[in-house]
Amino acid sequence: MNDNSKKKQNKGGRTPKTDPSIHRHVFRLTDEENAKLLSLFEASGMPNKARFIISVLFSKEMKSVKIDKGTVDFYMRLTSFHSQFRSIGVNYNQIVKLLYRHFSEKKASAFLYKLEKHTAEMAALCKKIIQISEEFETNYLKK
Repeated sequence: MNDNSKKKQNKGGRTPKTDPSIHRHVFRLTDEENAKLLSLFEASGMPNKARFIISVLFSKEMKSVKIDKGTVDFYMRLTSFHSQFRSIGVNYNQIVKLLYRHFSEKKASAFLYKLEKHTAEMAALCKKIIQISEEFETNYLKK
């Protein structure tokens, strides 16, 4: 009876793995090879260097994601600019309504003429922005 109580007693500690990694291999690299290995490891995004090496050795699928900070910054600025451009369009509609509501037909037409000039300038600017965006996309994004 004393033997049974000892077998049931929990000794604590980590539960043993079913298939532990017990075989160890050592290899040496030059400075250049080491730098290349580390850059590939960082580009892979894997948290463990040993698992990265194993996946490369046994040709498992390795994903590498490169994030270009310049492209992300360009995209964020273009998005904020687009939202500002949309808000200008909303304000444009509100101004036209207010002009006809608070001014005479003649005065409203004079103000609308000035507004029309600025709108034409803004349309030309918009065309330039679209052209620059397309150039950026063809030169830097589609590789």
